[in-house]
Formats: sequence, structure tokens, C-alpha cells
Amino acid sequence: MTTFPRRRGVKAAALLASLGLLLSACSGDDGAGGGGGDLSAPGPEVLDDLDEAVQVEFWHSMDATNGQVLDELIEGFNAENEGRVQVTGSFQGDYDTALANHRAAIQQGDTAELIMIYDLGTQFMIDSGQTVPAQSFIDEDGYDTAEVEEALLNYFTVGGELRSFPFNNSTPLMYINRDAFEEAGLDPDSPPTDLAEIREAAEDLTITDDDGTVVQYGFGAAVYGWFIEQFMARAAVPYCDNSNGRDGRATEVLFDDPKIVELVEWWDGMIEDDLAVQIGRNTDDGAAAFTSGRAAMTLESTGSLGGYIEQSDFEVGAGYFPLIGADDPGGSIIGGASLWINGEGHSPEEVRGSWEFVQYLLTPESQSVWHAGTGYLAVNTEGYNGPEAQERAEEFPQFSVAANQLADSEINENTAGCMMGVMSEARVAAEEGWETALTSDATAEEAMADAAGGVGRTIEEYNASVEE
Repeated sequence: MTTFPRRRGVKAAALLASLGLLLSACSGDDGAGGGGGDLSAPGPEVLDDLDEAVQVEFWHSMDATNGQVLDELIEGFNAENEGRVQVTGSFQGDYDTALANHRAAIQQGDTAELIMIYDLGTQFMIDSGQTVPAQSFIDEDGYDTAEVEEALLNYFTVGGELRSFPFNNSTPLMYINRDAFEEAGLDPDSPPTDLAEIREAAEDLTITDDDGTVVQYGFGAAVYGWFIEQFMARAAVPYCDNSNGRDGRATEVLFDDPKIVELVEWWDGMIEDDLAVQIGRNTDDGAAAFTSGRAAMTLESTGSLGGYIEQSDFEVGAGYFPLIGADDPGGSIIGGASLWINGEGHSPEEVRGSWEFVQYLLTPESQSVWHAGTGYLAVNTEGYNGPEAQERAEEFPQFSVAANQLADSEINENTAGCMMGVMSEARVAAEEGWETALTSDATAEEAMADAAGGVGRTIEEYNASVEE
């Protein structure tokens, strides 16, 4: 089974302590710390007449099957660039650990040439002032991004410039037990599209035994903060102020919006009426509830599709991530990580060598291999036409739902996601507020407002740490 790093976040106090020291150290006259490197893209001529291959260290968070596929791509690049550029992959642990390692490396003045950073770390990476913006490479080479998935470019574009290169990205779906749908007289080819339809289907899907004990719930999914970001994007509601932190620094989160209060109240009602199993915040528990047949519908990343099919004794179907209300405009926020090229403290040859490797990873050929081997989206949409991707599509036709959902997504500031230095903490706080509403006497409105207020104080501390 392919595994995907989860995005859970670290404790706010520890993060802010390290970020405050780090970003203060990085805020020199040139906006970056260390050796005063040139944070612009060098041209291809810097790799002419080399005496030996340029060494590029690539820090990433891909292990198990994903790591094996990435290693194969690294080997392919090195074979094509022997004597010119040599890439060495280095697994750094999950996303949070990789970011922590990168922060430590900045303090020590010894960063890797290329690093994979998850979506929630984008604002920190910009604030740290260590990397060459992706846009600089695009402008230097006239690189054509026409075939790169527009929704991914939208997410990693800040201030009109692409800041990093999308690579291992996913989007969430609603998964259904097709067998259960058919047994309940429901059409598995037309899964529910909003909360009201999910509840209606759950009433038919929920099964009790002779003692009145529920043996199959209609619905069940983890209380996962990423889902709140998705619901807000699909409702065209910004997650944070200042146009999702893109017209200025975010100063507050907005996940106490009436739309999310409505979602949490709906979720609570589903559990209270025995139409949904109460799972909690552990995403593995949510997956187990679905694959065991305990819940007939669930929410999860596209990355779970292959594992769900392997582990389930029923036919797995997929539909778009649901809307809160039928009139919501729709949209989709991506998850996963992107690639950042460090410029501070690195030679033009190392920077250019890193860019050569990134270009290789973004080719249709590499993306076909990557998508087929891991289940991540093909960043270059031409990758779906490759032989490996075509074979995967025949094996898992459900995956076309994910590509279609992303292609149909509204491209705007709401689907671009919130740009904020403490997104990890915000996601955890959203989960805590959500779970409090489900497990205590607090109303959904009270619980989400309290959680949002706590994040506001954390944002204020972070923003103060990066002020010049």
C-alpha cells in the first residue's frame, strides 16, 4: 500500500520560539540570512565546461513505495546527466520533521540544494528568504507552464509570482461502498453531492441488527482540519482574512464562519441520529471504518484510493468532495508538497543543477511514472497520457474523478488556500474546536469561535516575529 505523510502540525509554542529566532536571524539587509547568495535564477551557461558533476542534495519526505518511485526518477536523471549533475535523495521524515530539519539547517548555514516542503509551510519558506522563487527560473528560461495543472499553480502563486514548483500533490474525494449502495437501492454512479444528500443516502445505508445495534453506518470520516479547508473553498469562503493572506498578512482565521458552524452542526446531528460513526481525529481510524464496511461513505485524499481498493472486500467508488449546500459554487484546495530551490549559500551551478532536475521531474514522462507509481496527481497534465498512467487508469478508473474535480475547480483566492505562517497550528485548532463541539456541551458556534480566537493570538505572535 502506498503511504502518504500526514499533515498534523507541531505545538504552537515550540514552533513560534524557533521561528522567532530563525526569522530574526534571516532578516538582514538582503532579506535573507547566511552568505548573501543571489536569489535569482542563473542561466544554463553556468553548467558549461564543468570539471566534475555538480552535486545536488534533495531533501524529501517520500518513503516506502513513494520513496522507491522517487529513487527511480533520481536514477534516471543521473544516468542522463552523468558528469554534469548528480542528485542524491535524502529522506527527512514526515512533512513536519522535514520542515523542522530545514529550519535547523538554515540556522547552521547548511541547507540542502533542493527541498520538498508541504503546503502549510509555504508562508514560512517565503519569510525565511532562502530560496530562489520558481518564477525566476520560469522567466530566465521562458519555461512554458501551460501543461501544469492550473489549480496547482494557483495555490503556489503568491503576489503574482510562482514561489515553488508543485510536485507531490493530491485532492480529497468522497469514497463510497458501491455494493452497499446497490443493496440499499441507491445509484453508485450518482453519489451524494452535498450534506443534505449524504444524510438522505445515509438513512438508507445505515443497517442495524435485531438488537438495534448499528452494524453499518451510512457515513463516517475523521475530524481532519484539511476537510474544513476544503469545505470552505467549495463554499467560496476564505479561510483567513486579507483575501486568504494574499493581499496582506493574515491576522485572523475565519473557520468560525456560519458555513462551518452549519457543517459541524450537521456532523453532530448525523452522529446523534446514528447515521454516522464517531471516529475522532485519527485518519487511520477513518480509513479502517470504511474499508471494514462499518461506514458506507467517507472522505479522504486521492492518495487513499489504491489502499482502499486493496483492503476492501467490496467495490470502491468515488465522487467529488461534497458541498455544504447545493448552491455552493465548488472548488478544490490541493494538499501535499512542492519543491523549493535554495539559493542562499549555494553556488550558481548548484542552483542551476537543481532546476535541471526539477524540469526533469515535471516532464510528461516522469509525471506518468510518478502518478502511476504513487497515486499523486500528475502535475503536468500530459503525464496522464503516458503508458504508465494509462495502465493505472485502466486498473483504477475511479481516479479520473480526482482529475476531473481539480479541472472543474474554481480558480480564485479561496481555492488558492490561506497563506499564513502558522497554518499547521490553525489546522490543529480547527480540529480541536470541531471535536469539542462533537464531544461536549459547547455549541458548534462557541467551539469554533473559541478555536479561531486562539489561533488569532498565535498569528499575532508569528507576524510580530517577522516584522522588520
